[in-house]
Amino acid sequence: MITLGVNAAFHDSAAALVADGKTIAAAEEERFTRVKHGKRPVPFTAWELPFHAIDFCLAQAGLTLAQVDHVAYSFQPSLFIGDRLPQDEAWEAARIPLPLDPAAQGPGDWDNPWDPLFAAYVLNAPRQLTDGAPLKLHKRLKLPDASAAPYRWHYVPHHLCHQASAFLAAPWEHCAVMTLDGRGERASTCYGRHAGQHYEPLGEVHVPHSLGLLYERLTAHLGFLHSSDEYKVMALAAMGMPRYRQRLHELVRVGQDGQFRIEPFDAAEVFGPPREPGAALQEHHLDLAASLQDVLEETVLELARWLRRVSGERYLGMAGGVALNCLMNSRLRDAGVFDEVWVQPAAGDAGTALGAALWVDARARRPSAAARVAVSPAERSAAGGEGQAPIPGVHRIALGPRTWHMSHAYLGPAFDDAEIEELLRWAKLPYRRLDDVAGETAALLQRDAIVGWFQGAMEFGPRALGARSILASPLQAAMQVRLNELKDREDFRPVAPVLPQELLADWFSPAQANGGQSPFMLFVYQALAHQRQRIPAACHVDGSARVQTVAQASMPLFHSLLCEFGKATGVPVLINTSFNVRGEPIVCTPRAALEAFHGTPLDALVIGSFLLEKKEQRP
Repeated sequence: MITLGVNAAFHDSAAALVADGKTIAAAEEERFTRVKHGKRPVPFTAWELPFHAIDFCLAQAGLTLAQVDHVAYSFQPSLFIGDRLPQDEAWEAARIPLPLDPAAQGPGDWDNPWDPLFAAYVLNAPRQLTDGAPLKLHKRLKLPDASAAPYRWHYVPHHLCHQASAFLAAPWEHCAVMTLDGRGERASTCYGRHAGQHYEPLGEVHVPHSLGLLYERLTAHLGFLHSSDEYKVMALAAMGMPRYRQRLHELVRVGQDGQFRIEPFDAAEVFGPPREPGAALQEHHLDLAASLQDVLEETVLELARWLRRVSGERYLGMAGGVALNCLMNSRLRDAGVFDEVWVQPAAGDAGTALGAALWVDARARRPSAAARVAVSPAERSAAGGEGQAPIPGVHRIALGPRTWHMSHAYLGPAFDDAEIEELLRWAKLPYRRLDDVAGETAALLQRDAIVGWFQGAMEFGPRALGARSILASPLQAAMQVRLNELKDREDFRPVAPVLPQELLADWFSPAQANGGQSPFMLFVYQALAHQRQRIPAACHVDGSARVQTVAQASMPLFHSLLCEFGKATGVPVLINTSFNVRGEPIVCTPRAALEAFHGTPLDALVIGSFLLEKKEQRP
């Protein structure tokens, strides 16, 4: 059974392909179109589907769209529309008025005057899939009869997709689940429990009460791009003092049963005038970032304590855009509320493509005799039904047995040496084949070269994890400045260290947390006091670092490189940052890697078994 998952309603457009419970491929649309996040999360882009990502996923499995059994779309329009349609009118005959100039109209029955257009686009996504693919992709995406698609289409609630992307990919058979983001159809936060072959929804919080939207709003107030630059605010937090903490706590109030409220407020009135983009950062900007981060962490910690009591589970799976906040994740890990915390690496909206596919697959493979113990609104929505009331209680939803868990994120395109060398020859570029890729790359890094590293299948999610990376030595503090200049990044931005998993305890603490591994770079560690001075470029101003550990089994070449660098320097740690520059997606193809190499001051590019180097310019 083949299930295609699609995320397209907001941003981070993506596709994933699941076959009988196993994920075959997953990728974000931005990696193919070179448009950051695929598109902006605005109503008039909701029609854009991730055709290139879909095409890749199908190609990876050797399939065409006509051979897919299910298509799962990670948004449920009936939940979003709610009771705005006449109750006595059939769904197929319903009409939504679309004003020619929504901005000139009041919202009426909607939250936003653009909402009817957004809803119409989502409702017509099945037609867009069959008719809207670019001509160059018709080989796999064109159906023999567009009016009679051979697959079944499923609209799956957005937060249910986030939930499924966590618990159906996590390394345990039982866990509590918490997902937090800006918004879905109505929910901003969702709780659940996965127990064997059942899922139990435990509650949700509805917009406008949203920790994700709060963080987005203050990101914009601080002069950064909302729904994109929240990680920059997280980095700023370490540089300020939380002197606005009490004011924010008065606005964010945690209630009973996992609920919270965010009171209306005027950011300029409470925190002063907004910072102009690009303007100098002042002390009060740093303090606001620190205060926002503090209140986020404390709020989520309180919600997690409630979830631990209600679920009775020892392990926590997380997803949603807010779960990309590694400071928050680490605070939760260190509090000991749960024994272990696991975050799905494509935790943002891209991951809902994976969650949608895994959910529909698991539902289709459930034991027929145990269809469900009770019918929840979330379940009815997942099956394409009405699903408009909030979850009134706990229901057990039957699922098929799991056949896969997410041990790595290397689910994207890969290119062999033959493909790479063909391009290098065509482009008439000087290169040489390496006899010892790990050893010779380690020698370059030892000489303080900054190296583009293009190996194997691309990562799924926003982090470069050793497949599409820029690597450098952490031994000199000046390396951070060089990397930020190369990538055209703000000078306050930290870079992340990577090391062999088995050596984590020698360099960072708490080394035993989460089973002694951090493969997805989603948790923060403290450099050990006696080691921090040896890797000054890899640590933030407070001595923290967003660590990635590499297991030999998951990425043998990358692991060998780290070991070779360790043999040469005594420090088995490298800096790993994404292979891109500011405002552009991570490179996906050899061509994109070559363009980035020649368009930046990178010293070398190791692409497959081949090395390209730049000659030093003499004054």
